[in-house]
Amino acid sequence: MTKKEIVKTISEEIGLTQLKTKEIVQKTFDAIVTTLVEEGRIELRNFGVFEVKKRAARKARNPRTGAKVDVDEKYVVTFKPGKEMEERVRQLEEKERQGRLASEQQNAGQPNPGQPTGESGQAPSQQPPYSSPPQSSDYQSPYSNQPNNPPNHGDYGS
Repeated sequence: MTKKEIVKTISEEIGLTQLKTKEIVQKTFDAIVTTLVEEGRIELRNFGVFEVKKRAARKARNPRTGAKVDVDEKYVVTFKPGKEMEERVRQLEEKERQGRLASEQQNAGQPNPGQPTGESGQAPSQQPPYSSPPQSSDYQSPYSNQPNNPPNHGDYGS
């Protein structure tokens, strides 16, 4: 969902124009950012807590070259959801789990149509729903018409 969609939904629910609602939404976001910059923490009851934390400097590795790279310390914003948000997300997970269980119970003992069955009458064991990762010889760069030719963006560590 985008800010524009949020504005549209709120404006329809409370009867304000989208222009006025957009101004209110933007001021709310601005207030959150300003509070984080000035105070380092903002707690929104029943929603969650945004907090600025300092990440220590660390050693990392350039995934393309394998070279070691120094990453400077930096400030990051973290979010810890409130109890109400966590509960609603947990309910979503539970609904999904129940739907899967119901689907599995409906299909229990029934082979899928068109799928060959083994001697026991049961469907043979299935492959996982994912494929193996591409081998280096299969790599086609999305940036180039040439196979195996990823773009050179320079050395990240220099």
